Amino acid sequence: MGKFIYLDNAATTQTSERVLKAMLPFYARSYGNPSSIYDFGEKNKKAIIKSREIIAKSIHASTEEIFFTSGGSEADNWALQIAVNKNKSEKRHMITTKIEHHAILNTCKNLEKQNVGVTYLNVDETGMVNIEQLKRSITPYTKLISIMFANNEIGTIEPIKEIGKIARERNIIFHTDAVQAFGHVPIDVDEFYIDMMSASAHKLNGPKGVGFLYIRKGIEISPMIFGGGQEKGKRAGTENVPGIVGLGEATRLAIERIDQRYKREIKLRDYLIKRILNEIPYTRLNGSTQNRLPNNVNISFQFVEGENLLVLLDMAGICASVASACSSGASSPSHVLSAIGLPDEIAYGTLRLTLSEHNTIDELDYVVDTLKQIVKELREKNSEYQEFCGKY
Repeated sequence: MGKFIYLDNAATTQTSERVLKAMLPFYARSYGNPSSIYDFGEKNKKAIIKSREIIAKSIHASTEEIFFTSGGSEADNWALQIAVNKNKSEKRHMITTKIEHHAILNTCKNLEKQNVGVTYLNVDETGMVNIEQLKRSITPYTKLISIMFANNEIGTIEPIKEIGKIARERNIIFHTDAVQAFGHVPIDVDEFYIDMMSASAHKLNGPKGVGFLYIRKGIEISPMIFGGGQEKGKRAGTENVPGIVGLGEATRLAIERIDQRYKREIKLRDYLIKRILNEIPYTRLNGSTQNRLPNNVNISFQFVEGENLLVLLDMAGICASVASACSSGASSPSHVLSAIGLPDEIAYGTLRLTLSEHNTIDELDYVVDTLKQIVKELREKNSEYQEFCGKY
């Protein structure tokens, strides 16, 4: 088998062996329905309760405030609908940003068809929200502010505490999509004034198809799925017990070693950024240099097509991406890169490399050496690059 280096952890992560081990009994042996009154089902109910406790403790919430979902997209959809679908006879308005995940942006488009006003905030060249524009955008009808904790493409961590405080002072519900941040950076929902928060297991070495929505006590909750009494009657359907157990175990493991992993990933991230920027000309780092996810590297290579980069990297055994995994195959440039002001010709040459604590310096050296050769070869075939070099 050839070399294999995985650098697309923002898209999904490898399910931990310990997580898998915790899940397996609930597929084959302890398969009872947790709503059953006999002991065989009761054991599964207790397993769900334990996972809920682990997750609640990790963000300093109470267990009654944690609702399990099928993942981050469902949690995002539900949060927005909870906040703006009350009092439909009144004017309704919400605020978000131009760089949100499509689970937020496409839900907003649908809500606009239902006469909900939506303001899309600008961001600066690093992807940071314009706080003054946020304040100016608030109206008497603003029901919700939804701003992601950290961007999935460029890794910028937003000023969540400042945003949350503004919302709290004005009695506006504040939701944050924390799918990329949960388990990677510390989150305290009280400290950050968060009213609702979305997260997904498969971004922190848990299974796919499960996540949660934190909803602060006191917020009126409209059901996501009608049916039985699961999740306090707000999300019906027999619970995904193995998935919930996996999410709980992945959360426990992530929180246990969050400081250690954070330091290691930053070391790897900064090493990779430094080598690329120093050794490959006509490159630029996208996103904040200070307020950034520990594992995110997003770099634009001028005079190169990102799709070509991906194909050649794949042939060399390296997995990376050009944007969000949910937008792969899109013909237009990333909406995030457009929002930070990148011209199309540079945005098309952008590569996202997202690390895990299991990557090594040797792997990154191979990645950079491979990139140097690939970029050189691609540029030599690019007439614009040849013309540019001729001028200078």
